[in-house]
Amino acid sequence: MKALIVDDERLARKELSNLLQEYQEIEIVGEAVNAEDAEEKIKSLKPDLLFLDIQMPGKTGFELLESLDTVPEVVFTTAYDEYALKAFDFNALDYLLKPIEPDRLKETVTKLVSKAQKEEEPENSEPKKLGPQDRVFVKDGDKCWFVKLENIRLFESDGNYIKIYFDNFKPMIHKSLNALDEKLDDRSFFRASRKHIINLTWVESIESWFNGGLMVVLRGGDKVEVSRRQAARFKEMMSL
Repeated sequence: MKALIVDDERLARKELSNLLQEYQEIEIVGEAVNAEDAEEKIKSLKPDLLFLDIQMPGKTGFELLESLDTVPEVVFTTAYDEYALKAFDFNALDYLLKPIEPDRLKETVTKLVSKAQKEEEPENSEPKKLGPQDRVFVKDGDKCWFVKLENIRLFESDGNYIKIYFDNFKPMIHKSLNALDEKLDDRSFFRASRKHIINLTWVESIESWFNGGLMVVLRGGDKVEVSRRQAARFKEMMSL
């Protein structure tokens, strides 16, 4: 598992790096001194895991995550325990309080290895677009989530924002639906209209609608109209 350590304190990076030498499962592929540095190294090194400090000069660790299209596994590392509850709201894998205790780190590595084994898949060429197993970071005000795309049933345009439907949440992010559509794998996500992108695995039923369009009902009851222009393509994708 390739790991990137992100911390503005050199001694903190060195301490964690030394502690991780004990674990062959973790390969440290780099270190970053702030969020901007981390963003560049994430693009080039493609780590599976971030050991991420929260409070850093410039952008915080949370702001770094918000800037990423897809998010690796995250273990927060910080001296401020007041962030603990918020970190878990992000669905981070774990949270380590500085100075990091070896036994506490061992618990974290055990979690990492266990989760990696459950999610292990055959290696394929890297997908060019975001698929169901990719995770995205969603921030709306003080609320934050890591969400697997397979759990997002619907994206809805609302002005300059997108409403994201998953579980019982509908947070808003500042992004255009066109920009999002270009990043999503069209084998899993379908542009139903100018306002909607649907997750095809959530489709429960399809009905004929006005002017040659379709009405799609998603699991959970959400209804989305497929425009006449897109209806033929949608039928083709959903047929044998």
